[in-house]
Amino acid sequence: MEVTRKAEMKTIDGPADWFTGKVTITGQFQRGEPSRVGGAVVHFEPGARTAWHKHPLGQTLIVAEGVGWTQVEGGQIVEFHAGDQLWCPADQKHWHGATPTTAMTHIAIQESQNGSPVTWLEHVTDEQYLAGAAKG
Repeated sequence: MEVTRKAEMKTIDGPADWFTGKVTITGQFQRGEPSRVGGAVVHFEPGARTAWHKHPLGQTLIVAEGVGWTQVEGGQIVEFHAGDQLWCPADQKHWHGATPTTAMTHIAIQESQNGSPVTWLEHVTDEQYLAGAAKG
């Protein structure tokens, strides 16, 4: 058994190429072969969100704190809350993040295929993101 203590985990700022707004990533991990599992704890300040992206083998999000939004390309923006779990199927273009007024933290878990767990795409525009507020 291997234990990584919270005090030993690095926290980094979410790269601007992948996120809009203030995002931090803590305890990022990728297990060695034959496992393909990786993940991290990701915290989004109000208004922060991912860019559009997709995962070759899907992604599970476990919401630890706050309220967030997610959207699959062509679908409606869906609100989620602490305690909820989200599943995004393989190769489904999507984004997720905090609402404009509430921070959100989730645990992201995904598998790598051919050495990569994610393909990052273009940023979510303010207009796309704020369409969720119009429905609220």
